[in-house]
Amino acid sequence: MLGGTFDPVHLGHLRSAVELHEALGLDRVHMIPAAQPPLRGEPHITPEERLALLRLGIGDTPGLVADPRELEREGPSYSADTLATLRRDHGPEARLVMALGHDAFLRLAEWREPERLFALAHLVVMDRPDHDAALPEALAALIDGREVDDAETLMAAPCGGLLRLRLPSRMAISATEVRHRLAEGRSVRYLLPEAVEERILSAGLYRR
Repeated sequence: MLGGTFDPVHLGHLRSAVELHEALGLDRVHMIPAAQPPLRGEPHITPEERLALLRLGIGDTPGLVADPRELEREGPSYSADTLATLRRDHGPEARLVMALGHDAFLRLAEWREPERLFALAHLVVMDRPDHDAALPEALAALIDGREVDDAETLMAAPCGGLLRLRLPSRMAISATEVRHRLAEGRSVRYLLPEAVEERILSAGLYRR
């Protein structure tokens, strides 16, 4: 599971998903747009538009799936609830992984039912070079005893572990910068998949 607002989906999101798929030997990566992200502001376009752009961005990429499950339920898009539906769908022995970026990881102790996340899945943190900095006390307590050193050890159990993974590309693309460029009529070429760029421009999305 790779969640996010995807506001809009860009090549950094998609490349990270491809590299997660390869690095962990996953069957598939469910890319799940948040309908109502609890810890972020309201997205700039509707959940349905963000899902449509995600589907365009993924296209026929093997192993990536645009998953609408958070759009299909009411209320805030809590990750624990989403993981519970994936666990229900795939059974108790399936090895489930939730991937998140380093900035989101630093706020993990603030999430709703953070301990429940580990009861449902493994967590994989897409790390930055400065990941050795001290963690907040609450986060350090939450992950104590859960961290493993490699994907093989992580995948030996269905859930409960934490792996910090530095992906090869980690493309430094910001959705905020993409939106600013679109609002100002500047080029977003090579920041977005071509099909996503075409849809945004033709529909007039993210204009001021």
